[in-house]
Amino acid sequence: MRKNHPEEPAGGLRRRDARTGLLLISPTLVIVLAIVVVPLLWSLLIAFQRMRLLSIGRAGLFDNLTLANFQRVLTSGELGEGLVTTLAYTAGATALSVSLGLAVALALRRPFRGRGLVRAAMLLPYIAPVVAVTFVWRVMLNPEFGIVNAVGTRLLGWDDPVAFLSQPTGELSLLGLHLTVPTALLTLIAFEGWRYFPFAFLFLLARLQAMPHSVEEAATVDGATPLQSFRHVILPQLMPVIAVLVVLRTIWTFNEFDDVFLLTGGGAGTEVVSVRVYELLTVQRNVGAAAAQSVVLAAILVVLIGAYMWLLRRRGEESP
Repeated sequence: MRKNHPEEPAGGLRRRDARTGLLLISPTLVIVLAIVVVPLLWSLLIAFQRMRLLSIGRAGLFDNLTLANFQRVLTSGELGEGLVTTLAYTAGATALSVSLGLAVALALRRPFRGRGLVRAAMLLPYIAPVVAVTFVWRVMLNPEFGIVNAVGTRLLGWDDPVAFLSQPTGELSLLGLHLTVPTALLTLIAFEGWRYFPFAFLFLLARLQAMPHSVEEAATVDGATPLQSFRHVILPQLMPVIAVLVVLRTIWTFNEFDDVFLLTGGGAGTEVVSVRVYELLTVQRNVGAAAAQSVVLAAILVVLIGAYMWLLRRRGEESP
């Protein structure tokens, strides 16, 4: 016969559940510790050491501790210039990718013939290999045989071909005004916005599909124009998703390396901070300085994201 055991106390049951939960997530914890936490702590330790690339295998954990790496990074004018370039690149690319994603999501949310095929085609820039898409852009923008300059000189009235990827600045005539624009940097921002707008498109389209149509229909019945309906009905419901997208794209774009390196190599006024870290590591063989600059950049990124999240929370508290 089955014996009836006395009821287990609530405290003992909670402890048993806690041990079971810890046992279940322990493989994930071990993987995170091995792949994320340990390399992060090691990089932080290297930032305080005089270490060259050739001596990294022979160095001890606490050998030659110093603040010279941080002094070199913080007193170098290259950090300030690279940081300004990176902030401009990050802000422009993030705004462009989210804006394009929003526009495409709004355009493709209504049913029409072939919508599934068009939606799938929108993902091509994001899923294509970065080496392939950067090669295509380099060929298209080539000043000698690129299709963009061919169309510009023959149909748009350009006087000379434009070296989009190797020209630091250029003249732009607009409404009688002659403006100096950073040509290569703007080209990188355009590439980044084009390549990563499908990521924002997927998020925003999913939120749009979940929105009830009755609210928009009620606004239309009340006489709201399409612009008013978007501003007062659709956009407020998309703002939480847009906020998440801005945070994610800011983090990823701030740390972007492969797109910049493959397109311009960091030249022509496009040396972002990640390219500078690469040069410190591979060209100058200075592992300590590269790690120190990485730590400084991580701290700056945390401050920027923290300030952005604080502004969002404050705005949410002030809104009725």
